[in-house]
This record gives sequence, structure tokens and C-alpha cells, in this order.
Amino acid sequence: MFANINKQQKMKKLFKPGLSIIAIATMVACGGAADKSKEVSEETEVIVEEVTEETVNVNANESSVMWMGQIIGGIKSHNGTVKVTEGLLTLKGDEIVAGNFTVDLTSMNPVDSNYTEDQPSEKLVGHLSSGDFFMTDSFPTASFVVTSADMAAMTVTGDLTVRGVTNSETINDVAVDTEAGTAIGSLTFDRQKYNVAFSTGAKDFVLSDDIELTINLKM
Repeated sequence: MFANINKQQKMKKLFKPGLSIIAIATMVACGGAADKSKEVSEETEVIVEEVTEETVNVNANESSVMWMGQIIGGIKSHNGTVKVTEGLLTLKGDEIVAGNFTVDLTSMNPVDSNYTEDQPSEKLVGHLSSGDFFMTDSFPTASFVVTSADMAAMTVTGDLTVRGVTNSETINDVAVDTEAGTAIGSLTFDRQKYNVAFSTGAKDFVLSDDIELTINLKM
């Protein structure tokens, strides 16, 4: 009998350290879970800067619009510049929200080399300025007013007014760089829609109806 009691006491002594180890392990595990829970529950503050709209003036002196017209089939072409007189752009970051610009058609300046002594560049300018084309004595300017923009598609749509006639046109390949202070794009319009044509049709047939513009606005 005493032998059995001694045996049980020895067994109790052997198991006491094991219970202490389990208790310590449980406390460590609980403490780790608490710390992890605390880390998960901590809120991370995220600051999102709101991009606001800003309206800027177009720098007319440093801006320009390139133009090009050609004979059907591209046999011959002429290109040059016209000066920008004024403009505004409303931007939201690098996106155009609204805007407008005006060009001076009396400032047409050919820069190509397709001229001779008999057919100088001045003669071309005189003809383009006449009633056969832009009639600049009555309509000295042309303008574009933004009506909508899809910067994901790199397009801006607006009202183009030439020779007193207004039509909706789209500027393509639009890119704005606020750091460089530039807004560029290209626009091709049908001159017939604006009555920019010879008064007699025979000569007009050899000319392409498309006039291509390359727009470079500085801010």
C-alpha cells in the first residue's frame, strides 16, 4: 500500500513541471495573438490629394498652329504657320476640361520650298487670303472652343469657326504636359464645310478638301 502511495506521489512530481510548461506556452501564444490582433486593428492613414481645376492663359507669342494643304494624290503640297492671338485652357492635372484659342489668318506664313520666281510664296498667301479661300479681309480670325474631352482616347471635341461658319470638329493625339507647359494635338477639317473653295469648281477639284492642322499651345 505504501509502495503505491509513493509511486503516485512520484508521478505527481513528474507531471508538475509539464503543467508549468503548458501554462507558459499558452500565455506566450495568447500574448502573440493579442499583439497580432493589435497590429491588424491599427488604422493606416492614407492621404489622397484632390486634383483641382486650374484655368491658365495660352502664351500667344510662343504658341503656333501649322497648316498643310495639298493637291489630290499628294503630288504637291504647301505648309506654313499662323499665329495664335489668344486662348485659355482649364486643366485638371494633365486633362483638358475646357478651353479655347484664336488664330490670326492674316499671319499666314508658308515655310515649304515649292515656289518659283513666277509663283512666289507671296502669291499663294494672296490667293489663300482672297474670297476663293479664307476671305481674311472679312474674316481675319478662326477659333476653336472646347465642348468636351476624352483624354483616355486623347481627343478633344469643339466648335471650329472659319469664315463665319461653325462646325463640330475633333482634335486628335492630344497631349498635355503641365511641367513643360504645353498642349498639342492635330486636327483635319474639310474646307468645303466652311466655304473655303474656288468660286469656280473646275480648279477646285484638283485640291484636297482636307486641311491639316498641328496645334502647339504654350502656357
